[in-house]
Amino acid sequence: MKTTINIYDFRTWFENNRPNNFSYSGLTALFEYFEEYEHSTGESIEFDPISICCEYTEYENLKGFYQDYDEEDFPTMQSIEENTQVIPFGKESFIIIQF
Repeated sequence: MKTTINIYDFRTWFENNRPNNFSYSGLTALFEYFEEYEHSTGESIEFDPISICCEYTEYENLKGFYQDYDEEDFPTMQSIEENTQVIPFGKESFIIIQF
C-alpha cells in the first residue's frame, strides 16, 4: 500500500515532527531532489522521514559544514561533491548525504 505525498505534506510532516532538521527552503530542495531522482531513475522512493533525518544534513554555509568535517580534508565545495551528494539551495546553503 502506497500513499503519494506532495510538497505540502512533506514539509508539514517535518515541521510538525522534526522542526529542527531542515529549513523551509531546505525541505523544498530536498523534496525536489527526491522527485528528480524518481523521474530520472523511474524508481519510486518510500517516504521514510526518520531515515531522511539520519542520512541528510543541512548546512547554512561551509562554515557550518566545518563544524562537523575537517576543512583541510574538504577545502572547497568541489571536494565535498567528490565525496557525497550535495543539494545546493539559496546563496550558500546546501544539504549533503552524511558520510
